[in-house]
Amino acid sequence: MQKITRKITVPLFRDMAAQGQKLTMLTAYDYLWAGVMDEAGVDSILVGDSLAMVVQGRSTTLPVTLDQMIYHGEMVARAVRRALVIVDMPFMSYQVSPKQAVRSAGRIMKETGADAVKLEGGAIQSETIRAIGRAEIPVMAHVGMRPQAVRQLGGMGKVQRDEQQLLNDARAAEDAGAFAIVLELVPQDIAARITAALSIPTIGIGAGVGCSGQVLVGPDMLGLNPDFQPKFLKQFADLRNQATNAVQSYIQEVRNGSFPDAQHSHS
Repeated sequence: MQKITRKITVPLFRDMAAQGQKLTMLTAYDYLWAGVMDEAGVDSILVGDSLAMVVQGRSTTLPVTLDQMIYHGEMVARAVRRALVIVDMPFMSYQVSPKQAVRSAGRIMKETGADAVKLEGGAIQSETIRAIGRAEIPVMAHVGMRPQAVRQLGGMGKVQRDEQQLLNDARAAEDAGAFAIVLELVPQDIAARITAALSIPTIGIGAGVGCSGQVLVGPDMLGLNPDFQPKFLKQFADLRNQATNAVQSYIQEVRNGSFPDAQHSHS
């Protein structure tokens, strides 16, 4: 498959999936890591409301605010040259009414420079997806395990197995104009059938290889959070141990006087 070197837009993102290319997505929350991921060639970067847990140390995504999402989204978008940048709409920034949702999505687009927004829900958010689309703002939907519905679903990490409901939600989001859908914690056979039934890409997290692409939380796949070990997560590096070793080496060299040496001192 030919590597895409130009800026990835929403139409190109969909075309890549239609041509059979598996899509790659990672979450990032700041300028530094967004730049690393973009340079490495990831297709899309999601500024996820998971920053509530990953960056802020909270137990759910519910506390994160629209202003915080915009703050992080702007940093990420400023670093990215190639990847499609998508910003999550946080809890209660779109649930009140479609009018509220359009206003929130508009702020994200104007103040971050992102390419699209993402919201959780399928059928129950179809009118909201349609309204944001009428404002010419691209929307990615999210069905299956929805972290913003953690209280209703009974906790994080609950695999969603109601195939008919999942399919209804995915189709409703597609019909409303979503350009892609995240499938979270869905059995792989169900996710594959949903993907086959849609004309838009699906991005899986804990949903198997049958999706159009995959997403992981950047710090998790880099091994920065050793306490988070769900079944779907593969750690591609062990940066926490490397960073710990580096900090310990720094402490030792400062204390024994070997840093700074002549090479790292001005004369």
